[in-house]
Amino acid sequence: MLRNGVVGNVGQPCMLRWSNRIRLTWLSFTLFIILVFFPLIAHYYLTTIDNLDDSGPRIFEPRSGNALCEVKHVQDLCRIRESVSEELLQLEAKRQELNSEIAKLNLKIESCKKSIENAKQDLLQLKNVISQTEHSYKELVAQNQPKLSLPIRLLPEKDETNFPLPKSPNSCRLHSCFDYSRCPLTSGFPVYIYPLDQYQFSALIDPLIKQAFLETARTNIYVTNNPHIACVYVVLIGELQGSTVLKSIDLEKQLHSLSYWRSDGHNHLLINLSRRSQTQNLLYNVSTGRAMVAQSTFYDMQYRPGFDLIPSPFIHAMSEPNFLEIPPQVPVKRKYLFSFQGEKIESLMSSLQEARSFEEEIEGNAPADYDDRIIATLKAVQDSKLDLVLVEFTCKNQPRPALPTEWALCGERADRLELLKLSTFVLIITPGNSHLIASTGCSMRLFEALEVGAIPVILGEHVQLPYQDTIHWSEAALVVPKPRITEVHFLLRSISDSDLLNMRHQGRFLWETYFSTSDNVLSAILSTVRTRIQIPAAPIPEEPSKEIPHKTGKTAGTDPNMADTGDLDLGPVETEPPYASPKYLRNFTVTVRDTYRAWNTAPGPFHLFPHTPLDPTLPSEAKFLGSGTGFRPIGAGAGGSGKEFQAALGGNVPREQFTVVMLTYEREEVLMNSLERLNGLPYLNKVVVVWNSPKPPSEDLIWPDIGVPIVVVRTEKNSLNNRFLPWDTIETEAILSIDDDAHLRHDEIMFGFRVWREARDRIVGFPGRYHAWDMTHQSWLYNSNYSCELSMVLTGAAFFHKYYAYLYSYIMPQAIRDMVDEYINCEDIAMNFLVSHITRKPPIKVTSRWTFRCPGCPQALSHDDSHFHERHKCINFFVKVYGYMPLLYTQFRVDSVLFKTRLPHDKTKCFKFI
Repeated sequence: MLRNGVVGNVGQPCMLRWSNRIRLTWLSFTLFIILVFFPLIAHYYLTTIDNLDDSGPRIFEPRSGNALCEVKHVQDLCRIRESVSEELLQLEAKRQELNSEIAKLNLKIESCKKSIENAKQDLLQLKNVISQTEHSYKELVAQNQPKLSLPIRLLPEKDETNFPLPKSPNSCRLHSCFDYSRCPLTSGFPVYIYPLDQYQFSALIDPLIKQAFLETARTNIYVTNNPHIACVYVVLIGELQGSTVLKSIDLEKQLHSLSYWRSDGHNHLLINLSRRSQTQNLLYNVSTGRAMVAQSTFYDMQYRPGFDLIPSPFIHAMSEPNFLEIPPQVPVKRKYLFSFQGEKIESLMSSLQEARSFEEEIEGNAPADYDDRIIATLKAVQDSKLDLVLVEFTCKNQPRPALPTEWALCGERADRLELLKLSTFVLIITPGNSHLIASTGCSMRLFEALEVGAIPVILGEHVQLPYQDTIHWSEAALVVPKPRITEVHFLLRSISDSDLLNMRHQGRFLWETYFSTSDNVLSAILSTVRTRIQIPAAPIPEEPSKEIPHKTGKTAGTDPNMADTGDLDLGPVETEPPYASPKYLRNFTVTVRDTYRAWNTAPGPFHLFPHTPLDPTLPSEAKFLGSGTGFRPIGAGAGGSGKEFQAALGGNVPREQFTVVMLTYEREEVLMNSLERLNGLPYLNKVVVVWNSPKPPSEDLIWPDIGVPIVVVRTEKNSLNNRFLPWDTIETEAILSIDDDAHLRHDEIMFGFRVWREARDRIVGFPGRYHAWDMTHQSWLYNSNYSCELSMVLTGAAFFHKYYAYLYSYIMPQAIRDMVDEYINCEDIAMNFLVSHITRKPPIKVTSRWTFRCPGCPQALSHDDSHFHERHKCINFFVKVYGYMPLLYTQFRVDSVLFKTRLPHDKTKCFKFI
């Protein structure tokens, strides 16, 4: 049983396993049947439905009730399908209709947003205009001074003015002998020059002097043909030809018979120019009444200080000096420490009757003559051989005629100049007769020394030098009393190289400005009289803008090259109304107060400028206490970081704007892209496009609307000098000169503008360059490589003052502009030379930008190798014209305040990326 039990227990599980296997087999068979026959059944029903769709319901023979039910069910499903399809089509149509309405509404929303933004901008602009108007009104009320305008030009009403002569003719001064009523401050200083055929002795005048004088007078801005409105009447009296002698009584009669002499000759100027070392003192015994005298030779009893004037000798009749013949100003020290050539002939009797008569008057009262001591001392220095000097007291050839007690000139002018080119200093020994306070011989020595850069050392402090009441000769010459002759050698050796070069540089300026040409000689004479009676110079001319009409259509977009500045604005965008820089605010202060600067610094006193970068600056508190007109301090004076900084210009000068000047030549697409990038630029007054091509712009060209005027000016010829013409359409002091293919971000431009406002007398810009010394050829090279030191900032992207546009176009030597036209190159180098020459300062580079990339632009001329060779030649030629290298090196670059400074969360940087 146990076994059976065991066997029985084992058999039960076996049965269970077989049962499970049967179930599994059945399930598998059932699944097989379903998988095989279900597709067939489904295909049957689908085919039936398709048949019903295609041909309508079919009538089947009713085999049974189940088949009929199946057919009705299929028909119900078809109807449901059709109903659902129709509903879906209707819903799709509604969806498309709603999407169209949504798109239209979105367009309306965008349009409304733009309208709101435009309205906000208009409102902001109106608020700004109102604010500026209120501010200006408050300034006017606080200042209580109306804007000054020029008064009506006053002219003399009568031709006769009778007032008593001074007791002594030699006591004439401006206050007692000059009729100011004929010369109102606003008269313009009209000058009438007597025609030479109105007096007989004009036929005796040297033809060269006569011709040059008339040519100069014909182009002089002050000369008028209407004698009734004249302030000053000019009479040319000499010099006379050769040994011609004119009796004093005859000359006096002819002068008194002049049409507008009016009995005493008031407001007349008698000019006796000198071309020879011994010029006749025609007016010595002539009664000149109240007429002023301008000549190179004077005795002390004849000269009336502050009334008569001593001009320079008349040597050159050329329109511009030949700069290539003038020796360079360096090296500072030359072969000879000093030189002197001359001969004193005691027995030489002058043919001048006034000299003989004057000697008779002063005989027995002659002062001590130090000439013997001078000769002995100079010979001792020469013999000591401590320094190489050259002194000769006897001429190798016949000496030039000279006045008594005066040292005669030796040799020809060319020979004298060759010696002076080798001399660091040149001695000028004044006449032994101290009563001879001015002589043509001394003036010619002074003139020749300045011409070739030999520093004059004048022995004798009693002499009167040309234009001595306006020119500070101590900056260009040494005036040493004769008793100090024994100390002269020590004095000359003690002067440093920098002082020597400054004196030589100043002497070159005086020679170029007042003595070098016939035009300068006459201009200096007239300017002396004009300065004495305190009449401003004539305004310097501006270049008339011949505008080219153009179509303005499309609105410019935002600058794609503009960096993301976040919430920081750069200034008032399209909200500040146009504001022109004030002009001619210092007409009379420049004439009266700045006489020294006008006469002793370039460009000289011959022109009145509307504004200069050298105008004085008020102290900081003045803008808050009584002189705040035009100032816009940051944070109303409290200062601040970026937010307050961008809301106002601040600085030390009143508010202003700048003008973009862009030179272009037949690159319309590049030009349009560059103009669009200026859209929305703060403080932009206008854009002046200098159209340098003879071919006008395309008629179908549409210019962008950038929110400020775009003025297109036509030029007379294709010249790079046109970039710097002082166009009359430029109404601001600040000019941003920019190439038509230069890419500058707005924040870079604004940063450069703010920096320039603090350095108005300098070029402030982006691409820096360098003048390098070529040791092999002992000359200069133009270097555009990256350098830690620079000396130029290219004007393809730079700010400068309009003052320099006047100087470049009208004052700078024509030879430089001619070379720019010849090479079609180097105008930017020429401008850097000019500014450094005037200021003696290097330019200022801002930001790290060194070059400009213009994608899609044609290849620039600067990519050509010949471009750099031409620039090498330009630099060396400009150095010859100036006589030295004006460019100065700088290792200084300007970056933004607070650029890398960590600020609190409530502060913002001045410029985020600069």
